[in-house]
Amino acid sequence: MAHTAPPTPPPFPAATGTTRRNVLLASLAGFSTLAAACSAPGAASEGGGSEGAGTLVIGMTASDIPLLDTGMAQNEGYEGLRFVANQLYDGLTRFDLTDGSVIPPVVPGLAESWEPNETGDSWTFTLRQGVSFHDGTPWNADAAVFNLRRYTDPSFEFFYQELNGQAGLSIAGIAAATAVDEHTLRIDCAGPWAYLPSDLTTVYMGSPTAIQEAGNDGFGQEPVGTGPFTFVSVERGQSLQLAANADYWGGAPVVDTLILRPIPDTTTRVAALRSGEVNWIEVPPPDDVPSLEQAGFQVETNSYDHVWPWCFDTTQAPWNDVRVRQAANYAINRQSLCDNVLQGTAEPALQVCPKANAAYRAENDLYGYDPDRARQLLADAGYVGGVTATLSYPTSGSGNMIPGPMNEALQRDLAAVGIDVELQPIEWASMLTDYFVGNIPGGASAINISLSFQQEGFWNNWLGTGVTNVTGWHDPQVEALFQQAKETLDEAGRSDLYAQASAIITEQAPWLFVVNDRNPRVLAANVQGFVEPQSWFVDVTDVSVE
Repeated sequence: MAHTAPPTPPPFPAATGTTRRNVLLASLAGFSTLAAACSAPGAASEGGGSEGAGTLVIGMTASDIPLLDTGMAQNEGYEGLRFVANQLYDGLTRFDLTDGSVIPPVVPGLAESWEPNETGDSWTFTLRQGVSFHDGTPWNADAAVFNLRRYTDPSFEFFYQELNGQAGLSIAGIAAATAVDEHTLRIDCAGPWAYLPSDLTTVYMGSPTAIQEAGNDGFGQEPVGTGPFTFVSVERGQSLQLAANADYWGGAPVVDTLILRPIPDTTTRVAALRSGEVNWIEVPPPDDVPSLEQAGFQVETNSYDHVWPWCFDTTQAPWNDVRVRQAANYAINRQSLCDNVLQGTAEPALQVCPKANAAYRAENDLYGYDPDRARQLLADAGYVGGVTATLSYPTSGSGNMIPGPMNEALQRDLAAVGIDVELQPIEWASMLTDYFVGNIPGGASAINISLSFQQEGFWNNWLGTGVTNVTGWHDPQVEALFQQAKETLDEAGRSDLYAQASAIITEQAPWLFVVNDRNPRVLAANVQGFVEPQSWFVDVTDVSVE
């Protein structure tokens, strides 16, 4: 089962997507004021223009610049990996983001090929040659071992506990990493790990030289990777500036400069786009989409591996009763939420598995809007007078869409059948700090958090034996299916196993299954070459600003 790429493939080769692209070429002339926060040469100008060619300015949903040390960028969720980690660094593997019509497969990154042994508990990676870190340090098997030990090995001098806690969950089963020779790496696992290449997509490699010189705590101040962009400067809470890596092994990015700005407020993001402070924004307010299209901006959407749930604490009332959990799932009007609050930028989630996941099976769709059935289930559970609950939800952040209005709509639907929910807002990064150690913030009885199964290990993390299963719900049959998947090298076979697990999870309802996002983002008319993939991640290397 060797996975081998053609010699020296580009990291994200150009391709035509089939995603929804609404491009209106109306002139945006007349806008000219530059934003003070983007006063560097090449900052975006009014209407998405550019004072200096080749500068792409992105308005993120994050409340701050993500941390810059490899996988620590996950402190702002997958958006941190999307715009920081994937630009500064590479992993052994990556997702192919070049075709918006397919679920992105795992393809070579810093490894050119890989092959498991017969039992799937040891993998051999042939590494890409001729690659250097931004500081000139050579990429080789020793560098790979250094990084993997930094993530996972407490006995290693440069083991980084914070990195392990933030980003090491997906590779906790690595037993040893060995440099067989300069360009061959062997990873031995604690047991069979059929989808290790998927889980390695977000294990990013930093320069051992830079880490040794700066130390674990200092490396994030001057990060050094092998990625398509290099670090220039950061102003916390304001902006991160990156420069194209002219020597990138897959070819230099088209734009010269990438500037990232954290703008958690949706209205402020749109204002920044309209005024020209930025020429790309994540997650526009749905109500603004028609006017943005009319003004000549490009609105991009596509299905991707995303689910927006409430995760119930099933160890306490009322969510310890499956009938109450099912009642909640029948009580909410998902289609109305998608049509009236989200303006078509999301799809109803009728089961746990997103539609843009290979394990999705239409026959597992279960829940529709049926408030009478919800009331009957509550009565059957003994809650004739209704129940009360509390929800911790993020105010913004990666994949969270417009959580305030969405949760208020759900709160109304649930109250109509007798489930009264108190909403407790919390800042996104603070929520993640709790979630990654298995806690629901503030002692709430449920947590609203955007999730994904893009990496296969997330099935077990969220709903199996993983520490981030905050529900306290465990099903022996589901966990047995997850273990069987870990031992099954055939991808189609694993998808069937996850589909079986999905049917059980959906029926048992440890989550409130709400919507699957369509990943809306808005680009100025002069931003060209972007393909909207079915992924949390994006390729900006082929993007140009004309």
